[in-house]
Amino acid sequence: MNPLYRNDRPGQFPKSWYAATAELPPERPPLYGQTVTDVCVIGAGFTGLSAALHLARKGLDVVVLDAHRAGFGASGRNGGQVGSGYNASQSTLEKKLGLDAARALWALAEEAKQDIRDTCAHDIPEARYTPGVAHGFYSTKEARDAATEAQHLADTYGYDQITQFDADAMRALVKSPAYQGGELDMGAGHLHPLRYALGLARLAEEAGARLFDRSEVHHIAHGDPAEVRTDKGCVKARHVILAGNGYLPNIERKVAAKVMPINSFICATAPLGDRAADVLARDIAVADSKFVVNYYRLSEDKRLLFGGRESYSIGFPGDISTALIARMTMLFPQLAGVSVDYVWGGTLGITMTRLPAIQRVAPNVLSGAGFSGHGVALSGLAGKVMAEAIAGQAGRFDTLAGLKVPNFPGGTALRAPLLTLAMTWYALRDRLGV
Repeated sequence: MNPLYRNDRPGQFPKSWYAATAELPPERPPLYGQTVTDVCVIGAGFTGLSAALHLARKGLDVVVLDAHRAGFGASGRNGGQVGSGYNASQSTLEKKLGLDAARALWALAEEAKQDIRDTCAHDIPEARYTPGVAHGFYSTKEARDAATEAQHLADTYGYDQITQFDADAMRALVKSPAYQGGELDMGAGHLHPLRYALGLARLAEEAGARLFDRSEVHHIAHGDPAEVRTDKGCVKARHVILAGNGYLPNIERKVAAKVMPINSFICATAPLGDRAADVLARDIAVADSKFVVNYYRLSEDKRLLFGGRESYSIGFPGDISTALIARMTMLFPQLAGVSVDYVWGGTLGITMTRLPAIQRVAPNVLSGAGFSGHGVALSGLAGKVMAEAIAGQAGRFDTLAGLKVPNFPGGTALRAPLLTLAMTWYALRDRLGV
């Protein structure tokens, strides 16, 4: 079955707390017939909408196609954490790429966060951007290593937003007995991701972009112009941007070879009221050091939004909630027996290196995907720099493309079995605490 529809019904948002608390616009019509444009964007999530917005504001004609609806995929379902940097430390990037390249990448990631803060403040206040992301560590060694990296960020990059916590201080902030230390990054933050995605779609349309829902792309004919074909229409475009990430069908092998779709799940408890203070002392988001990461925060109505339990098959498990709730109550025994009102899943894209796969697939076809858990900030950045490249300023695109993400061994045929084996091993390490 087509992975676009295996876990979802066409055009129907999942029954998430996000969808229940967002003003969903009327469904846009699908693409019919042939149209000509400067740029065709495939995928109306953070990446595609960011690209469309920046391109339209530069005066280009833009068509955006989505198989479902704007904000339907991971952009409208994720943990809402606007994290700092990449899914690799700056020290690691320095060793791989050199200090100058690492500095350029850090500056881009900082800009990505600032763009979100500015956009929320000026145009999408309903997304409720709030500063503060904590990281919980299960060992004192992890806490020491994190403190060393935080000091390196302060000394080398001038980033002084991270405060370290010993075990007692961390447990006063995050009321779990599991953590042996932690840190709080006030330069990071969290938001309501679906409201943010819907706001980006509104801004893109106001700038002149044309958005089409239920317009699945099944073929791209390379050339100048390229032809992007759906069941009911065709777009002839001077440029194409692939922005489907984990939801992109297998229509471009150069992307599929580098990006692996995986699933992650979130539950929302019933409103906790005064009990919310028994979970988090402040309105922050939290992620921890498990390889199969736990991530969580409080909603505006004092629910705990708790995410984790990755899976490495295209289909969702038949029972999402049992294992997810078990992870939650293992961290927070005080929530045993609490009601859970919403459970949902979504698909993200990861790469072998856990770094974004930004690439020029063809002279006039660009792709941004594989944000590996850092997509709230980095996906919008990818859209922005792809728009710059199309407008003739490719320097910052080339900086991100310089990450040189390798193909999965065996290509698309073997990536899932090999990754499943690897993730099973890491999940076992998590359980054993090694």
